[in-house]
Amino acid sequence: MTNHLYDGVFGQHAASSKTFLYTANGEVSFAEFTALTDRLAGLLVATGLAPGDRVAVQADKSVMLLALYAATVKAGGVYLPLNTGYTAAELDYFLGDAKPRIVVTAATAATAIAPLATRGGATLFTLDADESGSLAEAAATHRDGFTAVPRGSEDLAAILYTSGTTGRSKGAKLCHRNLLSNATVLSDYWRFTADDVLLHMLPIYHTHGLFVASNLLAMVGGSMIFLPKFSADTALDWMPTATTMMGVPTFYTRLLDHDSFTGAATAHMRLFISGSAPLLAETHRQFADRTGKAILERYGMTETNMCTSNPYEGDRRAGTVGFPLPGIELRIADATSGAELADGEIGIIELRGDNVFLGYWEMEEKTAESFRDDGFFITGDMAVRDSDGYVSIVGRDKDLIISGGLNVYPKEVEGLIDAIDGVLESAVIGVPHRDFGEAVVAVIVREGSTLEADAIETALATQLAKFKQPKSVIFIDALPRNSMGKVQKAELRKTHDGLFS
Repeated sequence: MTNHLYDGVFGQHAASSKTFLYTANGEVSFAEFTALTDRLAGLLVATGLAPGDRVAVQADKSVMLLALYAATVKAGGVYLPLNTGYTAAELDYFLGDAKPRIVVTAATAATAIAPLATRGGATLFTLDADESGSLAEAAATHRDGFTAVPRGSEDLAAILYTSGTTGRSKGAKLCHRNLLSNATVLSDYWRFTADDVLLHMLPIYHTHGLFVASNLLAMVGGSMIFLPKFSADTALDWMPTATTMMGVPTFYTRLLDHDSFTGAATAHMRLFISGSAPLLAETHRQFADRTGKAILERYGMTETNMCTSNPYEGDRRAGTVGFPLPGIELRIADATSGAELADGEIGIIELRGDNVFLGYWEMEEKTAESFRDDGFFITGDMAVRDSDGYVSIVGRDKDLIISGGLNVYPKEVEGLIDAIDGVLESAVIGVPHRDFGEAVVAVIVREGSTLEADAIETALATQLAKFKQPKSVIFIDALPRNSMGKVQKAELRKTHDGLFS
């Protein structure tokens, strides 16, 4: 029995001397990456990691962090990446829910996180962006040549927490089959080969940067320009070395704002891919006018990996996310009855295939609610399919906000705002934003008139990750409601639609 995901992805070119990662500090070959992975895997097992145990990680992007993901899978563990913006209060829930065996965090956060880790019996290591910390020190004492722990296709490989519109975040359980099958499909559909060099400026606590990008390039034996974060200047400096790029819409709008971003700068690039948030049709058109190249937009979720894509060859239509990927069944259904709808009708996307997750961690009831009897997953994303088969996302079922590719559920933000002195009630909505796809906006009814926006922002700063914090606070006399007393968020979104235009 093999280790399904490790052998299928990182094991394919493990001994190669070819460069896997280009970084600002030098190059890392596949063989060097494998040696680092082996030492980390040995450390994890020596620390007590057993097959199926979780490794929770909140640390800045680095080569060692990516190797820790590969090492966790190789050691038979379950990788649990956590957004670096989460506060200690938010981490308290994640660690309590997932019950990891090992927790890895930045040294500056260790004091706050240590009580949360030790309360659950976890061992805490530190890892900073420069790869210093107790994790590196402990791994250095272990040898190369770790033998991968056998894992089957249905065994868990990762848990990623995803937000809903009500209640707590849910841990999406992704098995080896989910991740390996998706990488295999994408390598063929997007024509990735060992000749590709991907400009990678995405975070790796998220499906996009960790699975879509890293799994794919490792599997085909390509290379990645592995940089901590996006900046247009840095992207343009490295672009001559690249053949492909994956990004969120923000990356492309900021490149378009840069005077040096020209057709000549992209002449050698074969593919630009956008995802994690809606790409405005206008951005798509501007990019094509500037470069002569059409951005390939695709659609996926934490729970489903990638599930649709515009074609590699053929018309990449602005405002659409293309067709279902090979092997993935997609239908657009009535939200209540589940009946499949005709082309041109708006309904909820439902999906079935090897890409679809196993369910939510320790939430059997929520898992059951999320699947139809025939195995289709109810995504909650509203869409329409045209007569040519192109799918367009038109909204979300329960007011979920996606800002910069990250999920924000309004109820969490509203609960904290409502607890602030001087707030009578609030409604949190998503408003179109050129850089972020959607921006979080708080609409507040206050008691009296003395409460100001900066008081709201100050109160939320230590309680919410930055991406969840409102980018605008609006005070109004009363929230719009229907005859049943329900707040009409659609009306609020319509009223403030042009706030950031």
